[in-house]
Amino acid sequence: MSEKQFKHVTYAWDDAVADRLDPVERLRYRSNILGDDQRITNTGGGNTSSKIKMADPLTGEEVDVLWVKGSGGDLRTSTRANFASLYMDKLLSLQAIYDAAEIKGVKTEVEDKMVEMYPHTTFNLNPRASSIDTPLHGFIPARHVDHMHPISAIAIAASKDQEQLTQAVYGNEVGWVAWQRPGFDLGLVMGKMAHKNPRLKGLIMGQHGLINWADDDKACYELTLTLIEKAAQYIAARDKGAATFGGAKYQSLPEQERENLLVALLPKLRGMVSQSGRHSSPDNRFIGTVHITDSVLQFVNSHDAPRLAELGTSCPDHFLRTKIKPLYVDWNPQAEDFTALLMKLETGLAQYRADYAAYYEACKHPNSPAMRDPNPTVILIPGVGLIAWGKNKSESRVTAEFYSLAIEVMRAAEAISAYQGLPHQEAFDIEYWLLEEAKLQRMPLEKELARHVVIVVGAGSGIGKATAHRVACEGAHVVCVDLNEGAAKETAVELTNKYGMGIGVAGTGISACGPAIGLGADITDRQSVQDMLNEVILAYGGIDNIIVTAGIFVPPSTEGKVSDKQWDLTFAVNVKGSYIVADEARKIWEAQGLSGTLVLTTSVNAAVAKKGSVAYDTSKAAANHLVRELAVELAPLVRVNGLAPATVVEGSSMFPRDRVISSLVKYEIPFDEGEDTESLRDKLANFYAQRTLTKSPITLADQAEAAYLLTSSQLSKTTGHIISVDGGLHEAFLR
Repeated sequence: MSEKQFKHVTYAWDDAVADRLDPVERLRYRSNILGDDQRITNTGGGNTSSKIKMADPLTGEEVDVLWVKGSGGDLRTSTRANFASLYMDKLLSLQAIYDAAEIKGVKTEVEDKMVEMYPHTTFNLNPRASSIDTPLHGFIPARHVDHMHPISAIAIAASKDQEQLTQAVYGNEVGWVAWQRPGFDLGLVMGKMAHKNPRLKGLIMGQHGLINWADDDKACYELTLTLIEKAAQYIAARDKGAATFGGAKYQSLPEQERENLLVALLPKLRGMVSQSGRHSSPDNRFIGTVHITDSVLQFVNSHDAPRLAELGTSCPDHFLRTKIKPLYVDWNPQAEDFTALLMKLETGLAQYRADYAAYYEACKHPNSPAMRDPNPTVILIPGVGLIAWGKNKSESRVTAEFYSLAIEVMRAAEAISAYQGLPHQEAFDIEYWLLEEAKLQRMPLEKELARHVVIVVGAGSGIGKATAHRVACEGAHVVCVDLNEGAAKETAVELTNKYGMGIGVAGTGISACGPAIGLGADITDRQSVQDMLNEVILAYGGIDNIIVTAGIFVPPSTEGKVSDKQWDLTFAVNVKGSYIVADEARKIWEAQGLSGTLVLTTSVNAAVAKKGSVAYDTSKAAANHLVRELAVELAPLVRVNGLAPATVVEGSSMFPRDRVISSLVKYEIPFDEGEDTESLRDKLANFYAQRTLTKSPITLADQAEAAYLLTSSQLSKTTGHIISVDGGLHEAFLR
């Protein structure tokens, strides 16, 4: 096919780019442009390979080396380091070991044994681990192989008459192989088919996807696109339009009504899916992604949605994220109210957990890992859309992506035949494969604030910014909030750049937020706080911890007077604002039923009376008592504590240059007008330090560490207390 004939995939090969690259980089380039088109393969799915002549580092002799995408990673973003390299002769020699082992053991044990052998075939000490798909590439005789998960090819592979459809679409140029779990034996089967019929250009892998090959890398790329395009055109000619999925049974809610429902629903639903069925598990909380597209709405609103949802997904990559099936809630958005939806969700979740336990018991082997969390990762609600859950935003976003792709597979399969999912036993053997379990066990322990959504109010600068960074490095999803929305977004960008978006594809209609978002809010305005919290709910599904660092110091006039307006503003920000945040968050905490924490930043000035800051000091004393009152009000669900800093000059928005200079003059500290602001701040900070017992300046990091400590489980039995971080001001000792 010519470039202009591609309508269902994007042709992206550029000779000017490819011809400048060495053979391994050409493989990387080919992989990136294939992975960049979601219609070709899903996030993290598919793999590519090239057999390349290279000099053996020991002998200097030219040898054949298989370069293949290794375990983990994503084709779209893969670098050279994501590819494993294996001696071809050593890889092929493993067949003798496989044949000998197959006689003695069952298939699963043999397959697992072969994966353990791949490191012995490594070329040039490459540390990248080989994937289980390595034999699929190694035993096919062509120099270049692409294995993709395109919607159109999976639709054929997931149809009841998949073998006949393969023939109808491709004639004799593409063969068909029945479903078989990826591994060594499947590689041998496909290799034999390719050797037996040299005219074959590829294979439809039952329930799985497409694999094809060529002896030129560009030709392999173009063949991949051509085969996907042919299937897509065949399906498009048979699309059922409005009659897809049996036509509409329900209608979608208007956008604003749907959003209002989600704001009320998501915290409750988050609490529900964080339960095992017996009790709430504080370590089992999930992060949500709401996915709403026309395609998703057409599916969830359709007559056939209950039937198709029960079948689950087909492609193993999809299934590992979306579990054996989603939870479909048969709720009529036009005739039933919110209470009815909640009741159906509670009933549906209970039944889902029971079904999952029955599935586990029916399919488990004597050496199967213990049953994992029995809650659904995908929930489908007519009129509303798709809600996905995962241990972090990246995982829930990709889960939403995968089920969205599964919907497109169902749409296509139902257009040309009838969709079928994986048999339960095969699905179980993938989900509970011991190799997958070993991979899970090797993963590092989750960090202290993993699975938590932490709101930091005042994150645009000073203590708030430092605190946002501190909780982010402990795995938190951080909502950076500030009166200055631009500053909040800057902090969020810093965190996202540092901790990454995780895997996921932009531009798919799936919520694109990652480990941090920046929002503007005025905490003295209840509506502004409500709007901010609603955005957090829609982004992540709920909240866990709030740290308020926002505060204001309004200096008195030159006569030492504080106006009524200044007094009101000081109390509005330093006291009322914190109360409004707590009062609005309370509704969310209670809806979730999950434990949380609230940390309010007060001041040592709350306990030390001094001249020149009467409004500020009094407001902070009130804030101290607000901590105690809220600890009583929000118990036992939420722990409330206070952080009382001494003067932090470093990086503080409350210490602009003119105030620093004024203080230096007041305390008769020598300085030069030409010095930069940070140098002047250091002078003032060191002066303040000499008034403490530790004689050390108070830093932003000191305050951030205390805020994190109060938020973490390390002080899980502490509530209603104020922790001073002041270097040791004896005037502020507990009294």
